[in-house]
Amino acid sequence: MSSDNKGNSCACSAAPKLIFPCSGGSDVGEITDRAARILTRENIGKMYCLAGIGGRVSGIIATTESADKILAIDGCPLNCAKKTLETAGITKFDHLCLNDIDLPKAKSPANETNISKAVKKCEEMLNCR
Repeated sequence: MSSDNKGNSCACSAAPKLIFPCSGGSDVGEITDRAARILTRENIGKMYCLAGIGGRVSGIIATTESADKILAIDGCPLNCAKKTLETAGITKFDHLCLNDIDLPKAKSPANETNISKAVKKCEEMLNCR
């Protein structure tokens, strides 16, 4: 495996960098989902299944536990993604709440500006920028 980065790829290690967006029903939930999909398309990390964590799917838990880095992205201070990971016993992860980067719930439409702001912060947290 080459250690060279290609394009926007962040190939810092062989183990995956997993991204768990809350994908909640609000505007900021949509931003977390769309940001995670962009980060996946750009090979910065891999969007992964938060429902599988909540459902205690053994393969998903095992893959998550072996990840190089884990990022939970919550849209609001309820922190559903963070709590889901913690409830499953996964404690070594970084966490971003969009409210903490001035994207409050019900006041942050899922437009390109807000999605780009979330993507940029996630890239920083995944140590890719």
